[in-house]
Amino acid sequence: MHKTPIRKGWSALAGLTLIALLAAACGGAAQNKIPIKLAENPWAGSSINVNVAKIILEKELGYEVEIITIDENGQWPAIATGDISASLEVWPSGHGENIRQYIDEQKVVENAGLLGVVGKIGWYVPTYVVEQHPELATWEGFMDPANAALFATAETGDKGQFLAGDPSYTQYDADIIKNLGLPFQVVSTGSEQAELAALDAAVSRGDPILMYLWTPHSIHAKFPLTEVQLPAYSEACYAGAESGGVACDYPPDPLLKIVWAELKTKAPEAYNFLKNFNLSNEDQIAMLGAVEVDGQSVEAAAQAWVDTNEDKWKAGLP
Repeated sequence: MHKTPIRKGWSALAGLTLIALLAAACGGAAQNKIPIKLAENPWAGSSINVNVAKIILEKELGYEVEIITIDENGQWPAIATGDISASLEVWPSGHGENIRQYIDEQKVVENAGLLGVVGKIGWYVPTYVVEQHPELATWEGFMDPANAALFATAETGDKGQFLAGDPSYTQYDADIIKNLGLPFQVVSTGSEQAELAALDAAVSRGDPILMYLWTPHSIHAKFPLTEVQLPAYSEACYAGAESGGVACDYPPDPLLKIVWAELKTKAPEAYNFLKNFNLSNEDQIAMLGAVEVDGQSVEAAAQAWVDTNEDKWKAGLP
C-alpha cells in the first residue's frame, strides 16, 4: 500500500540528483572556457567588429570576453603568444612582413579568413574641389604649382599640404609624393579625430583640403568626397615598399581576421565562430553611421545590429 508513494519519492530524488549533476557538469564546462581577448585597433570599424563578436560570444557561447585596445602592429606579437586571442580587421596591404613572419614562417598566428568587408585607402578631396578644378580628379593635376598653392599653409610654405592619418596607420603618402614629384608636404595632425576635425573645418569654410582617408568610413555619409585617381596599384609597385619605392595607388584590401594559433584547441567554439564571423561593407557602414553620425555608443550600435540580423550571425555559430 505504501510502495507507490515510496517509488515516487525515489523517482523525484533521482530526478533532482540528475538535474544537479547536469548543472554541475554544465557549470564546470563553462568554468573551463578560457577568456577570449579581442584586439580593438584605434578606428571605429575595428571597435564595431569586436563589440558585435563580444555580444555573441558571451550571450550565445558563454565565453568571458575582454576587449583590448592595441596598435595594429603591436597586436601581432600579442596574438602570437596568446595574450590576445584574435583581431577581426587586418588590412593586409600594410602587414606583408607580419603575415610572413607570424603566419607563414613561425605559424604562431593563423589566418582566420576574410571578414567580408573590402577596404580601400586613398587620397580624398571634398567633391566641391573637383567641381571647381576638374583637373584635380587625378594626380597629374596636383603637379601644377598653381594648384598645389591652393592647398598651401603657413607650415608648408610654397608647397601644398597633404594631411596624413593617425601616425600608427599604414601610410605611403610621403613616398608617393616624392616619387611622383608632387610639390606637396605631408603634415600629420596626430590622430584620426584631429584629421576629421580639420576636414570639418575646411568644409565649413569651403577650403581645399587633400587627405589620407579610406572606405568604409562614416565620414562619407557626412560629406561628399571624391577619391583622387593615382597611378594604378600593382604588385610590382609595392615590391619596393620597404625601401620607399611606392609610386602608385593603395590596393583594395579584403580585410582579414587573425587568431592565436592555439585557439582552435584551447577554445574550439570561439575559434569556429570567429572563423565564420562575417560582416559586409553595408553592415559596417550602417553601424559606423549610427555611431559617428547619429551619436550612438559603439556598444548600442553593435547590439542593434545583433538584434536585427539574427539570421546572419546565427549561421556562423558552431
